[in-house]
Order: sequence, then C-alpha cells, then structure tokens
Amino acid sequence: MLLLYSFIDPATPTLIQRGPSWAVAAAAAALAAWCWCGDADRLDRAGVITAAPALGTVLICAQAWHTGDVSASVQVFLALPVIAAATQLRAGGAALAVATAVAGDLVLTTRFLPLSAALTDVVFVGTTLAVVSLVLVRLLDVQEADKAELARLAAVDTLTGLVTRRVLDDALAASLSSAASAAGTALVLVDVDNFKTINDSHGHPVGDDALRHLARVLASCVRDHDAVISRMGGDELAVLLPGCSAQVAAARAGDLVQAVRDRPLVLPDGTSLVITVSVGVAQVPRHAMGLRELYAAADAALYRAKRGGRDQHASAMA
Repeated sequence: MLLLYSFIDPATPTLIQRGPSWAVAAAAAALAAWCWCGDADRLDRAGVITAAPALGTVLICAQAWHTGDVSASVQVFLALPVIAAATQLRAGGAALAVATAVAGDLVLTTRFLPLSAALTDVVFVGTTLAVVSLVLVRLLDVQEADKAELARLAAVDTLTGLVTRRVLDDALAASLSSAASAAGTALVLVDVDNFKTINDSHGHPVGDDALRHLARVLASCVRDHDAVISRMGGDELAVLLPGCSAQVAAARAGDLVQAVRDRPLVLPDGTSLVITVSVGVAQVPRHAMGLRELYAAADAALYRAKRGGRDQHASAMA
C-alpha cells in the first residue's frame, strides 16, 4: 500500500522524489517477508514479531516525513500496524503499536503543522487508534473464550462430568503408542442393567441421577493418574486402564461390579435404588492388537456378561 500511495501522492510528483518513498516501501515489504517466511519461534523469542507493527509505524512516519504530507489520508495508514498488532499480538503488541503511532504522529504533526492543529490531530488519531485496538482485542478475547468453552463442552459430558468418547479415544491411542503399552492397556466397558426399567419406573430425572451416581462410584474406585473414565453414550461408560495386565484388569472390573452393587442410589423420598452393572474387559495385547479390535473385544465381553445374567463381569476370549 505504501508503494501504491507513492505513485498517487501529490507530494511526490517526480521519480526522484518518489525514490525514498519506494525505499521505505521496500523496507516494509522486506520486514513483512522476514516475519512471514522466517522461523516464527525464533523471531518471537528475539522480539521481532512483537516489534514488527511498531517498526511498520516507524516506516510510515519516515515516508510521511520525506513527503511532508500529514493529511488525514496519510495518517490513516497508522491504523494498519495497529490493527495487525491487535489481531495478532493482542493487548501487549497493540499497546506498543498504538504508543508508537501516537509518538510518530506527534513528531510529524508538530513538525509540519501549527502546534494547536498538531495537538488536535494527535488527540483525535490517538483516541481512534486506542479505541479500535481495544475493541479488536476485546472481541478476539471473547472469541477465544467461546472457543475454549466449546472445546471444554466437547470434551466433557455435561450430565456426568466424565470425559467424552473423543477424549477416551485420544487417551487410548496415546496409551497404545506409549511406554505403558509394554505392560498392556485394558478397556473396561460398563453398562447399566435394566436402565430402561429405571427410567420407566422412576422417571428420566432419576435415570439421570443414576448415571451421575454411577460416575461417582466408578471415580471412587480408580485413581485419576492411572485411569480415564468416559461416558460413551446412553447408559454405557468406559474405564481405560493404561499399563494394566489382563489379570489385574479383570480383578478391577469385578471390584467395580461389587462397588456399584454395594452403593445404592438414595432417591429424593429417602428410599434406596439398587443399581447393578454388566462389565466387559479386554486387554492389549492379550485380546487385541489395536484400538478397534480392543473396543470390539470389550464389547463382545460385555454382551457375554449380560447374557450370563447381568450384575457380573466377563473378560474377552483370548
């Protein structure tokens, strides 16, 4: 844009007068190319990325000093590095860009305009740039907060507070590829027995309470640092046990069945609702070799437990 303006700027009608303007435009292009093509991490550590909008402002002021043009059409260029800083660098970078722009505008206007007119311009331009940067930074902060909240909602089941299937899949994939996979990785699928009967007899709010209660019971039976508990959907939950042998996983599955049976849900009227679960267990490498096979093996074991009379656990067939 600086190069284009040098061709139409009435203050530089000849090629000789446009030479310095072209040099400034070339320097701005070189700065942009350096930031675009260079090693971003290295430039950021060196402070180049943060300083780039301020350097751009200095170049704009240098061109205006050369031409002696401090009209509104020139001063509006000062908004460009400020907008870039506000959208890319947020509050700190935007503040530096605004301060540099205001300082540069003060130097220019006091050089070429009467003092009163110069101060009026500086106040107007500075206020406008500050408001624009503040609004942009605020809008982008809100946008980032909304994205973070959406990511959190996508990762956590709102009813039980457990992680979702997507998070479980990621954790399972990581476990299968980590050092813990040498000891084995187990998957425990948990299904509430006769959940439809609970909903039909007591209502869906009690069904929701049952799922929350089950999530709490499972969480009390495992340690946060060595297990991931997820709600798969409906009345099915899952427990991932990294670094766990098939024998230990089967024992822990039995413990889960017993814990759920021993801790009935207390209803609002003070009565107790006994909840039981069917559990299927599979382990890599004993029952499967990959993620899809592990799910299939654990699911088949779960249905064996249900067909066997429910309120029990079953391990996958080796």
